[in-house]
Amino acid sequence: MNKKMIKRLAGGLLAMALVGSTIGCGSSAKNENTTAENPDTQETEVVESENAESETQETTASGSLSLAGSTSMEKLCEAMSESFMEAYPGISVTVEYTGSSAGIESLVSGSVDIGNASRGLKDGETESGAVENIVAIDGIAVITDKDNPATDLTTEQLVSVYTGTVTNWSELGGNDEAIVVIGREAGSGTRGAFEEILEVEDSCSYAQELDSTGAVLAKVASTPGAIGYISLDAVDDSVTSLSLNGVAATEENIVAGEYMLSRPFVMATIGEVSAQNDIVQTWFDYIRSEDGQNVIKSVGLILPE
Repeated sequence: MNKKMIKRLAGGLLAMALVGSTIGCGSSAKNENTTAENPDTQETEVVESENAESETQETTASGSLSLAGSTSMEKLCEAMSESFMEAYPGISVTVEYTGSSAGIESLVSGSVDIGNASRGLKDGETESGAVENIVAIDGIAVITDKDNPATDLTTEQLVSVYTGTVTNWSELGGNDEAIVVIGREAGSGTRGAFEEILEVEDSCSYAQELDSTGAVLAKVASTPGAIGYISLDAVDDSVTSLSLNGVAATEENIVAGEYMLSRPFVMATIGEVSAQNDIVQTWFDYIRSEDGQNVIKSVGLILPE
């Protein structure tokens, strides 16, 4: 190969190197310009960061929440508290089951944030500043022991039983045995609603007055001839739930307005919910959320309209 050809080849290689270098620089510049001219990616990262921060602030809320009142609302409150504290681990929820009237008294005195009542609020309670917040609807089931053949009563028969006019099951299609009338203690929301619906306030004749839903359930289940009333969501296989006027105690029949014994579950506050502190408002927001509504349905209660 002569010197002239060597020089020509070297020149070609140099030119190729220069072109490659130029293309590389142009590509790099183009990438930098694209990043600078299209900030969408940066904005998305900022928005995602802000959302994450907001969620963190929400779930790290801290403090305490206190409720007291209806024993019939125990199943709901336990399930709701557990679910709520999983969503808000920084907030501790305590619930005392003292009866509806006692719960509203605690609310009015300022010793709790929320008063639970398994009935509508009375005039004196609302006059004291309590506001009725209905969170669910519950049915009241009339129950007997499993061996009782009587499975349906009319309203008139039920009234006769609780006022002491009828005292033997043989008069109602049952066995020849005495009727043992079981009820709740004075101040119970279940008792208040039951007696008010049947219009038998202050005229019932009880063999025993018990202080909780569970106590009534256990007593009726273990006592031949016993009759009692409990929250519908507490009914289990240890007792028989009676039909009234031929209508079974079911959620569907309550929603349809066909089953007569139903009442509201109230979480009362002093003043409107919007006037409460952040933790109380967070509690009610959670109850009204999809998760909260699912809790209500999971314990056999009906969502208020």
